[in-house]
Amino acid sequence: MTLLFIFDMDDVLYEYDWRARMAAMSELTGLSFLELRRLWWHDDGEFGAEAGLYPTGDDYLAAFEKAIGQSVDVARWVETRAAAMTVWPDSLAAAQRAANLGQVTLLTNNGALLGEHLPTLAPELVEIFGDHLRTSSHYKARKPDPAVYERTLEAYGVEPQNAFFVDDMQENVESAQRLGITGHQFVDCAGLHRAIEEFAESRG
Repeated sequence: MTLLFIFDMDDVLYEYDWRARMAAMSELTGLSFLELRRLWWHDDGEFGAEAGLYPTGDDYLAAFEKAIGQSVDVARWVETRAAAMTVWPDSLAAAQRAANLGQVTLLTNNGALLGEHLPTLAPELVEIFGDHLRTSSHYKARKPDPAVYERTLEAYGVEPQNAFFVDDMQENVESAQRLGITGHQFVDCAGLHRAIEEFAESRG
């Protein structure tokens, strides 16, 4: 029996300062936060990208550039995202413990461009997760859509009762739980460590 541990990234493994990112994006594009939100942060833009609307990083970039009416340097786009992320070592330790107990995989609501650059954006995860750094776009659905969890389970050949999922958003956790997945809403690292141990013991 293989246990599957599914980890969200932002505000679980890393602190994510979206305000800092949007400020950097405004500096990069010359557009205000409100303009960026109107032009891209909606169902045909970022949210659609998270659900797989743009299958590749090139597709994402082309759509983003069309939406904002200008070209964007990918390296700088990556830099703005990375600058908004601060690793939480204790959370990484929890992920490593999970990796010792079973299979770990990442499931973060993000598009294909970020997905292709995850090893650069989150280098600390590579040793723990290997090539299992996946965005929701990989599954063509975004949390809390039940389809994203179902497709994750299918990809790993794991039954819901043998899967553990951690996310900072209550609605995402509850959606996973309705499928029979053990869910944990992240509040602090100590709680995450306990939840992982309790899940593993319950399946032993």
